[in-house]
Amino acid sequence: MKFAGLAAVQSPPLVDPFGRAITYLRVSVTDRCDFRCVYCMSEHMTFLPKADILTLEELDRLCSAFIERGVRKLRLTGGEPLVRRGIMSLFTSLSRHLATGALDELTVTTNGSQLEKQAAGLAACGVKRINVSLDTLDPEKFRAITRWGELDQVLRGIAAAQRADLAIKINTVALKDVNEDELPRMLDWAHGQGMDLTLIEVMPLGDVGEMRLDQYLPLSLVRARLAERFTLDEIDYRTGGPARYVRVAETGGRLGFITPLTHNFCESCNRVRVTCTGTLFMCLGQEDAADLRAPLRASEADDALHAAIDEAISRKPKGHDFVIDRRHKAPSLGRHMSVTGG
Repeated sequence: MKFAGLAAVQSPPLVDPFGRAITYLRVSVTDRCDFRCVYCMSEHMTFLPKADILTLEELDRLCSAFIERGVRKLRLTGGEPLVRRGIMSLFTSLSRHLATGALDELTVTTNGSQLEKQAAGLAACGVKRINVSLDTLDPEKFRAITRWGELDQVLRGIAAAQRADLAIKINTVALKDVNEDELPRMLDWAHGQGMDLTLIEVMPLGDVGEMRLDQYLPLSLVRARLAERFTLDEIDYRTGGPARYVRVAETGGRLGFITPLTHNFCESCNRVRVTCTGTLFMCLGQEDAADLRAPLRASEADDALHAAIDEAISRKPKGHDFVIDRRHKAPSLGRHMSVTGG
């Protein structure tokens, strides 16, 4: 598949109104997923019509425009990105930016369901590490959380990724009364397999048919509980994302915490997100967005696209508005996490 698009005149790096350089782009390549996780989607989702979705060629052109403007890390997300038909051709095309040195890292967040088939191909495209979303090691609980998923399929995918020499970080959403008692086991298992583990607070995005307050487990509490069993030493380690890491003395592995609610990570935000429809969200926790699909489709030249990106970045807010408490039981934002990208 040939990816085209006329190169624009070199434009300056992207810097938001608060002096933060935008060096990390997360792009959702599809809103579809083969799971229906209880904190991410409703059981009966209505997906976007195909005409609204950017083509693979358009996704390549859009990502390349951001790379030209100083983005050094590119993460493809979903939905589940690896269910998008032809997705490996996009990875193959984007890998040219790794070869030229314009891009430091091309990576992906996945539920692991397709890794058994795709891990070797990802590695061949220059992907060095991946994030795998996995909230439990109990098959029945896994089925309940994902509604549709099979744990064995994911574990086979993780094994395939390890055979392909991909570094793996396990992302686990901490869910009250669901997997909170299992988190020490998740830590032991991940570190025992040579994988990092990051714990994530549930985010108030979209109506998923569950009470957010019932799902919410503050990571300050989780960390205090883990500290009773493990020695958690602060380390200065960053991957470019929002996680803050500790070293677990007993395992030697890294444990990350993503805390949008108990302690937000906005002050050093270097990220923006683009949906599969070409909508740019300058902040995961705000509704303000910019349409990049229209300028992308209006011309083969990228001038209008760059102008739209500039205007959007000039509106990037200082921080988000996430909140969960007894007065705020409804989602902070109406869109599902699967729309914006994980």
